[in-house]
Amino acid sequence: MCGIVGYVGKRNAAEILIDGLKRLEYRGYDSAGLALKSDKGLLILKEVGKVADLENLLLGNAPVSYQGIGHTRWATHGGVTLANAHPHRDGSGRFAIVHNGIIENFMEIKEELERDGVVFLSETDTETIVHLIARSYHGTGDLLETLVEMQKKLHGSFALAVIQQDFPDRIYCVRKGSPLVVGLGKGEAFCASDVTAFLPYTRDIQYLEEGDIAEISRQGVKIWDENGELSEKPVVTVDWDVSMTEKSGFSHYMLKEIHEQGMVLRSTLKGRIIDGRIAIEQELGWDCGMVSRWNRIHIVACGTSYYASQVAERVLEKWTDLDIKVDIASEYRYRDIRCDTSTLAIFVSQSGETADTIAAQRKARACGAYCLAITNVRGSTLAREVHSVLLLKAGPEIGVAATKTFTGQMAALFLVALQLGRLGDTISCEEEERLVNEFLNIPYKVEILLEREQEIRDIAKKYVNKSNFLFIGRGISFPVALEGALKLKEISYIHAEAYAAGEMKHGPIALLEPDVPVVAVIPRDGLYEKTLSNIQEAKARSAPIIAICTEGDTHIGKHVQSLMEIPWTDEEFTPFLTVIPLQFLAFHIALLKGKEIDQPRNLAKSVTVE
Repeated sequence: MCGIVGYVGKRNAAEILIDGLKRLEYRGYDSAGLALKSDKGLLILKEVGKVADLENLLLGNAPVSYQGIGHTRWATHGGVTLANAHPHRDGSGRFAIVHNGIIENFMEIKEELERDGVVFLSETDTETIVHLIARSYHGTGDLLETLVEMQKKLHGSFALAVIQQDFPDRIYCVRKGSPLVVGLGKGEAFCASDVTAFLPYTRDIQYLEEGDIAEISRQGVKIWDENGELSEKPVVTVDWDVSMTEKSGFSHYMLKEIHEQGMVLRSTLKGRIIDGRIAIEQELGWDCGMVSRWNRIHIVACGTSYYASQVAERVLEKWTDLDIKVDIASEYRYRDIRCDTSTLAIFVSQSGETADTIAAQRKARACGAYCLAITNVRGSTLAREVHSVLLLKAGPEIGVAATKTFTGQMAALFLVALQLGRLGDTISCEEEERLVNEFLNIPYKVEILLEREQEIRDIAKKYVNKSNFLFIGRGISFPVALEGALKLKEISYIHAEAYAAGEMKHGPIALLEPDVPVVAVIPRDGLYEKTLSNIQEAKARSAPIIAICTEGDTHIGKHVQSLMEIPWTDEEFTPFLTVIPLQFLAFHIALLKGKEIDQPRNLAKSVTVE
């Protein structure tokens, strides 16, 4: 979950690396550091805290350097200390590395190295790698051979950038299980955990595959496979630009990304609806014969992506006749679940690098399932390994708490559900056209909601000092309640739980009192009356109630203290609207509490380790 960046070229390496680390800081912000090659050898500069703290340390301390590696850390092995911050170097000081991932057998390797007299200065698994490289290189004198042998000894996941003081203008990279890409410029080259790190300088990239070793230099990039054989990789030009990674006048990335959701929906739908019909079968490579072989769908995801999948579960049950199962990736991969050639397995991941989701996909594919990825990142590990990909087209999401990608994931999954319904003859042409017409209206209704931010800010002021919240919803609104609770706890650190409203009497009602607000997601749908009964139960226990309801609902106001209204839409599409007020509520409560919204404590954007 850490962020790696490397640079070789003619520019000021320290400036390039700091800029790249700022763009990667969503991946971790416990500590940060650089290794810069200078005339006097390798200079290591690191600091506990955020990249800005490292930047302050560099003032007046950074040497003239055109080559270096950088790291922003999310702590796994070892606490948040200066000694544990990356980069790490060997005893001679000739090698330095940065690392993303986890080495599972590091204790075994560490004990072996200690018997050889190696002295360790940190508690990290990473330090074992740099000592292992240095020892092997001393024997071989060939760094490529050293890195090939190293991979055989390390168990776990890792992305590495390696710098050696005797190698001018060269950095070596290794990728196994953790993401790493290289960027190609004129007389310069880059490596990073994510393309956002070097978007201001180049959009021409090469994705490293499992086991790949790359050498980046001013002359370009060379790539070898895990056996040390030269490997040709296509150069891909990404369609993101640097403006997508800026705040564009907003105070926070999260706020900007909430406001981008109308655009995200238009972008995700564009070109995929033609003449009132869903038209993604060619993009996915599907036909009626293929779809007829599937009798079940497994949807697998983590966190916010899991809640988007639960929303999709409801419409798939309605629009298809397939058996639908939604599971958390970290559970799915270890369960004995029936999965074979009659299974369509859908894997949902914003980054396409979520370790548990990738492992679950590999399990399903090995069982014969047809695998589809719903992801925001073209060329990600997940996207490269599946049979078909449907991209969100949301642009980079920098805020750790997902907002616009939740909306994009739902949109992509709805497109899949409608396509399956048509190819499986479970949706009539008339019904498809009606649903599609409303789907196309959703971006406009989202933007109507975005204009009501001030109303929700006023509600946030009323509840900012509460310590516990309960979220409830029924049917398709239950996953939205789960997502609303997650957003609040992620960025405000307030305890928030969500329940299916019908479960109130089975335990959660014991929590209700005047100091515990209940947030009820209650649009005008087929379960409205049932949810209203649950609201009345909460009201009878003197709990203050905030309702997310459909505008024009004159009845609900008699039972609640606060209202957040959404435009009318079909029941199936209400999640695209009901989630917006919940995102704003979480944001403004966190803002009033003075929390670090874009980079909440203990969290990282992309969970690339198990």
